[in-house]
Amino acid sequence: MIEELIDVLLLVALLLVALQVIGSRGLLAAIMTFGAFSLVCAGLFITLDAVDVAFTEAAVGAGVATLLMLAALRRCGGEPEESPRVHWGGLVTVLVLGGLLVWGIRDLPPVGLADNPAHEHVAPRYLEQSGTEIGIPNVVTSVLASYRGFDTLGEVVVIFTAGLGVWLLLSGRRPEEEE
Repeated sequence: MIEELIDVLLLVALLLVALQVIGSRGLLAAIMTFGAFSLVCAGLFITLDAVDVAFTEAAVGAGVATLLMLAALRRCGGEPEESPRVHWGGLVTVLVLGGLLVWGIRDLPPVGLADNPAHEHVAPRYLEQSGTEIGIPNVVTSVLASYRGFDTLGEVVVIFTAGLGVWLLLSGRRPEEEE
């Protein structure tokens, strides 16, 4: 009962922070509120027993992304000269895609049940045979290094490319230096 209450409170907080991000008039306020949104997401991931995802969300979403947006705001200048207008096509696209995602959730199995497909087929094989197949006693390491090795390599390439892009962006010339 208490866990469900915490989940509901975090979801309400997530909704309120999201509405605050949308309603922010200044870029600095929007960036800081977006960082708070990531922290609330991290808390929600913890309640869902996804601590690794929560750690990543807190570090990347609340930490690195907020710092990068603040650096970009500092580099590009302050507030925009004119107030942004509503892009109705983009809003409709987001609402339609969001509705489709929510509709698709109906087909997912309930979270945490022992008889979910992933727990019946894949997980037992990893737990029982990874030590003999791979020779690594730690199941998580064997999954990441062998079974999901290409996924892990792809994630490393994406993170490296993003870091390289940010470095190139931040090391470039400022507009006032060009004059």
